[in-house]
Amino acid sequence: MTTTTTTATPKFIAEAVAFCEGARSLPVRGVRAGRRFALHDWVADEVPIALEYNGISHAVMLATPLDLEDFALGFSLSEGILQAPHELYAVDEVPSELGITLRLHVASGAFARLKERRRSMAGRTGCGLCGTESLSHVARDLPVLVDGAPLSREAISRAMSQFCALQTLQQATGAVHAAAWCSAEGEVMWLREDVGRHNALDKLVGALAAQDVDASAGFIAVTSRASFEMVQKTAAAGVPLLAAVSAPTSFAVATAQRARMTLVGFARQQDLVVYCDTGRLSLEGAQEKPDAC
Repeated sequence: MTTTTTTATPKFIAEAVAFCEGARSLPVRGVRAGRRFALHDWVADEVPIALEYNGISHAVMLATPLDLEDFALGFSLSEGILQAPHELYAVDEVPSELGITLRLHVASGAFARLKERRRSMAGRTGCGLCGTESLSHVARDLPVLVDGAPLSREAISRAMSQFCALQTLQQATGAVHAAAWCSAEGEVMWLREDVGRHNALDKLVGALAAQDVDASAGFIAVTSRASFEMVQKTAAAGVPLLAAVSAPTSFAVATAQRARMTLVGFARQQDLVVYCDTGRLSLEGAQEKPDAC
């Protein structure tokens, strides 16, 4: 298990944190509760990350420079560039004044597929699709997810309750998202953070693939909305349920239905909304209240 447990540090008490990886301490001043303050506060790092495949530039992302090998592998798998982790031979991390270049050495078959479906992509934004050349590149073929272990509302609630203590970077900066893979019982087993919600999920997918985790045996929880691409990345990883703190979009719901994924939104404390389900999720223990919305 690679999650990191830490004592929660209240925001704006940055001097209590001696070091925070993925952030930098900057002088700030302001007003709280009518009183002025001046102190050092942690700010999340965000740098350009360029991905090169066998010497060919493919994408530039803005990301937190943590877990970059996980990011390289997860992005490559989520985007369909790699079909399996063994197609990635090595990742060289090359820092410069402009950012960080990840030089990926991939199998010839993966490189041939990449050249066939090359996108003119200078970078991604919150929509997740900016730079895509055609509509045919948007919705890829996804695996039809098989039914795994039954999941319960209590398991999702338990997982969400663990996020605060496990998000080290979020505690210090208040600026990052997290994606976590959780067991069927709701125990957070793997968690990754990033300023971008897609990046956090890619890092998580990469970590699961690198450790050969059976991702279908649990579910993924995220601290963001459930966009189309978040659903697509989760399905591509073979995970049967995605639970998000915020809402999904209609395209996300349609994509979840196509992949037979269970999609949950507004997962907060004991509450949740099920937008797409194939019988995996039990709501037993909650009182039935029609027209609750």
